[in-house]
Amino acid sequence: MLDIFKKQRQRYATVNPVTRDIPDGLWVKCPRCHEIQYSGELAKQLKVCARCGYHFRLSARERLKITIDEGTFIEWDGDMGPVNPFQNPEYGEKLARAQQESGLKEAVVTGEGDIAGHRVAVAVMDTRFMMASMGTVVGEKITRAIERAREKRLPLIIFSASGGARMQEGIFSLMQMTRTCAALSFFSSAGLLYISVLTDPTTGGVSASFAFAGDIILAEPGALIGFAGPRVIEQTIRQKLPEGFQSAEFLRQHGFVDAVVPRPLLKKTLAQILDLHRSD
Repeated sequence: MLDIFKKQRQRYATVNPVTRDIPDGLWVKCPRCHEIQYSGELAKQLKVCARCGYHFRLSARERLKITIDEGTFIEWDGDMGPVNPFQNPEYGEKLARAQQESGLKEAVVTGEGDIAGHRVAVAVMDTRFMMASMGTVVGEKITRAIERAREKRLPLIIFSASGGARMQEGIFSLMQMTRTCAALSFFSSAGLLYISVLTDPTTGGVSASFAFAGDIILAEPGALIGFAGPRVIEQTIRQKLPEGFQSAEFLRQHGFVDAVVPRPLLKKTLAQILDLHRSD
């Protein structure tokens, strides 16, 4: 009897185990509550964690899909690619890699479309492209979007998400702060509405320019918003910052943001604001 069992063990030991490849990206782990979620189900929830409400970052195309009425979006300056003003080979490689990974030519998508029937101009930044840093072309596309919105007398909505100015372009990058703000000044003098939506993260030169120049400023829950990072500030002032410093909720509490709006309610909120500011 012992020999029989021994032979069976040997026979089973020679059987190769069946392995099945699980496609990459099929499951997603929430960075806040660590819940493992099916990516398809997460997409149905607009990339908001069902357990803790954490808002995952969206690409520009994903943002447009859930915000703009289907079939109404017309892109502006979609063929406008980045520049390398100092002919830095390393920067050129980074740009090519960012384009391949994101499927975009630059870190912002601009255009016009409808939100619940209201025609609007919109700009959406995409952190997959070099953390949506603001270089010459990003500033140019946003400036052009503002100017076209003024010419067409359309309300303007900008979804900000950026790591700040693009240091590889030096002073040309910093100039975009004044260019975008100057365009917004003319836009505001025309009596038109600008809604700024701050998403995670909105920092650096973007936060110090057009992101905080909105007539109405909304933010998504938990978004990191500020100029310098918390660690840089703590090292500079040599003090411990308050709990939740630079979060959307902290800024709302201190009057820098008008409302913190969960993503599932954002389109409806924008539609209500547009209803209230309708000129006809």
